[in-house]
Amino acid sequence: MLPDAWNKCENHRQLDIITVRQIFRKGLLLLAAASLLAACRKEEPIVPSTSTPIAPPEDSSGGNGNEERIRGFFLLNEGNMGSNKATLDYFDYATGIYTKNIYAERNPGVVKELGDVGNDLQIYGGKLYAVINCSHFVEVMDVATARHITQISIPNCRYIVFRDRYAYVSSYAGPVQIDPNARLGYVAKIDTASLRVIDTCTVGYQPEEMVIVGKKLYVANSGGYRVPNYDRTVSVIDLDTFREVKKIDVAVNLHRLELDRYGQIWVSSRGDYYDVPSRTYVIDSATDEVVDEFKLLPNSEMTVCGDSLYLYSTEWNYHTQRNSISYAIVNVRTRKVVTRNFITDGTEQKIAIPYGVAVNPETHEIFVTDARDYVSPGTLYCFTPDGRKRWAVETGDIPAHIAFTHRALEPLGKPEP
Repeated sequence: MLPDAWNKCENHRQLDIITVRQIFRKGLLLLAAASLLAACRKEEPIVPSTSTPIAPPEDSSGGNGNEERIRGFFLLNEGNMGSNKATLDYFDYATGIYTKNIYAERNPGVVKELGDVGNDLQIYGGKLYAVINCSHFVEVMDVATARHITQISIPNCRYIVFRDRYAYVSSYAGPVQIDPNARLGYVAKIDTASLRVIDTCTVGYQPEEMVIVGKKLYVANSGGYRVPNYDRTVSVIDLDTFREVKKIDVAVNLHRLELDRYGQIWVSSRGDYYDVPSRTYVIDSATDEVVDEFKLLPNSEMTVCGDSLYLYSTEWNYHTQRNSISYAIVNVRTRKVVTRNFITDGTEQKIAIPYGVAVNPETHEIFVTDARDYVSPGTLYCFTPDGRKRWAVETGDIPAHIAFTHRALEPLGKPEP
């Protein structure tokens, strides 16, 4: 994997993941698209979903009348940049069945299906939101059916969070390209009733993940397009005025933010891929000050469950020309590293490129995705809470983002036109 110096629309982590082969492929795809432009979507073949039983069926009654039980999860596969291959998978706990590529056959009238590079996936208010980075829109679906509702146009969109009746989307605000003069990014405010952008707030350069604490929104600014002049700040937005009120200086090339139940914001820095390593920082949201630094805790992605912060790192270094891969759990209350590897049965040796992590808040099962070589189907691994492999299944290309749902996906019926 190449580093963020090339920050892809971040095939996830940005243009840095682009290879010459990808760029060449993009040109070929554009030529092919031109020849097919006049063709009707209905005449194109719909790639059907494929289902695989991977786990024992579970009692779907909800147990003791608990209607809030997690019924399954969606997984957004980013797809190789330029290939228009973002896809959506679904796992159903009641049946134990994992289904690949559910979007196309449920939405045959959507011309380009999900689009180019799925960068974030969240559920809010009965809707499923997929941020499609290089297609420059947020795809909004019915969470019960995965049927298309609308698309919200936002250039170079990155991540999405919610509060009350609004959604907030970070945007690089410009084209997908390295540019030392790249403009400042912004956060778009969306009315979740009308599904329209109603305001924007300018922040730092190439803003990434966000969290909300009370009436403050925090966004990590990477500056990845302006390499080597990375941004190093977290912008703070007052949600009442929807204006930036301060910037918190943290470290270069920030990416992920995660909020724990103590009001602490965990921040990942990707470093500069040469001499400044990836590190993890903590901001106290009460004072908006950096209160801790983990110099020996590289961080590509993280998720909080209870008092545990689960994280992995796939850290590229130009000097060594290789990735360093690691896993860890941190106790967020004590801010102490609990373990340097939450996979305990040796399965990590089979994971080529960890690319996503999630933890089921009810069962504490740990999920890790493997992007493998970035151009072929990836793998999703499910581990027990003590880190032993429970099952693994093939996914779409570059599996990355998981959203747990309390409403089971309805069986495929007659597709809408």
